[in-house]
This record gives sequence, C-alpha cells and structure tokens, in this order.
Amino acid sequence: MRRSNRQVIHIAGLRFGANLGVLDFEREGPQPIQVDAEVNLGAQVIVSRDADIGHVLDYRRVRAIIIDECTAEHTDLLEALLGKLCTRLMRLAGVVGVRIKVTKLEIFPDCQVAISAEAGQW
Repeated sequence: MRRSNRQVIHIAGLRFGANLGVLDFEREGPQPIQVDAEVNLGAQVIVSRDADIGHVLDYRRVRAIIIDECTAEHTDLLEALLGKLCTRLMRLAGVVGVRIKVTKLEIFPDCQVAISAEAGQW
C-alpha cells in the first residue's frame, strides 16, 4: 500500500459558549470562544475510492471532543483548557500531533485574545 504525505484534520472557526476565566464577570456564565484545531494523522494510506468511515478518524468526533472538553466544567485559565484539549485529542488512535488555538471573542471591547499550544509531532 502506498502512503501519502501527512494528513491533517483542520477544524476552523468553531464557535460556542464556554465557562472560562478568572474574572468575576467570567464566572457569571458562558462567554463566546472560538477554537481552531489541527490534528496531525501522520502518513496515511492513499484512498482512491470511497472507503469505510471506520477506517479513518471521523472529524465529527474531533469536533465533539473539543466542544465537550470546553463545556464540561468551568476552567479558570486558557492555558489549562489548552492542556486538556491537547491531552484528550492526543489520545485518539492514529493522532501524532495536535495544534489548538482558543480565542476569547469578547473579553475586551477593542480586541480578541487568543492562546495556542502544540503537542506531539509536526
């Protein structure tokens, strides 16, 4: 079987509310965030025709994990949330690397704030 170059799942612009932050107003309820993720699957077999979804990492699963991890409980620090996301996504079968960026969309009236992290192989 031939292998292609590295395959990466990209989730871009995923927006939802999350309980996140240390400031008093951030503890009052969810605030809007955006998550961008890249999941490195390394070298993959070239698929030249339709195949069974069970043979690949379903990107719906990646999306669901991101939402679940960000909404499961209040997290004080963005850095801690990034750590949780990286750890959970790296546990998926076949994943060799993860890049995550979490953006607080409305923390300041004049700008957004984002922090990113990278784990595994790139």
